[in-house]
Amino acid sequence: MTYRTLISVAELHALLAAGGEILILDCEFELGMPDKGREVYLAGHLPGARYAHLDDDLAAPSDGTNGRHPLPSPVAFAAWLRRQGLKQGQQVVACDSSGGAWAARAWWLLNWVGHDAVAVLDGGKQAWTEAGLPVETGPAGPVRPGDFAAQPPLVAAPVSAAEVLANIEGAAAQVIDARDPLRFRGDPNPIDPVAGHIPGARNRFFRDNLGPDGRFRPAAELAEAFLRLLGGKPAVLSCGSGVTACHNALAMAHAGLSGARLYPGSWSEWIADPAHPVETGAC
Repeated sequence: MTYRTLISVAELHALLAAGGEILILDCEFELGMPDKGREVYLAGHLPGARYAHLDDDLAAPSDGTNGRHPLPSPVAFAAWLRRQGLKQGQQVVACDSSGGAWAARAWWLLNWVGHDAVAVLDGGKQAWTEAGLPVETGPAGPVRPGDFAAQPPLVAAPVSAAEVLANIEGAAAQVIDARDPLRFRGDPNPIDPVAGHIPGARNRFFRDNLGPDGRFRPAAELAEAFLRLLGGKPAVLSCGSGVTACHNALAMAHAGLSGARLYPGSWSEWIADPAHPVETGAC
């Protein structure tokens, strides 16, 4: 069986116990503390997991105008995946201890380079340890390079800032912003040098996709929430830098809603151009 959106701890444990060759990507990260994620990974991770750093592995360098976490080139990302040992068709499981905030970016990127056998660990690393399952410490060992090669994307084409700007007037698509409600509303905060949101955007805080237990809400509940926000329009997914927007993309895919387009630059790219309009207030 191939897992394409979410995988439970029990399902992953069963695959590993049966000798399944699974590539586990630990995507721990903390905004403002770029070394913290690696430290947490080294202190304890799922057996065999390899570390995926948001800045270094799941993004390209920022030039100050293209957002904090620009997309890596498909060629560069595919090469990195090969170095992690990825083979064509191999099941990948991405995880973190932040509700999938960072793991969802890995999920989206793998789909972007045409690899559909990728799922996020539902409940994250906490669910693994709460189940009493073992963890390892220290760096990952050497691995034989895989034969993965990028294929046509399995997600809709990303959206540019120019397309988002043009959409403000026509409103053919609905922008959904994954940031927390205070940042979306425009309250002063240490992350956004300009506070607010893209005019016409609606807010779906990515953590609202999770239940009290840290696992994703049922598919039907997610579908109802997103369909209500979209109002019959196609989705453009935004956030601070194109990362937690992928969490909304994952939630929509889990709910059976396809076709959402990611705005990779998101708010950090949007406000880099002072000519772009800004809206404040709740929505």
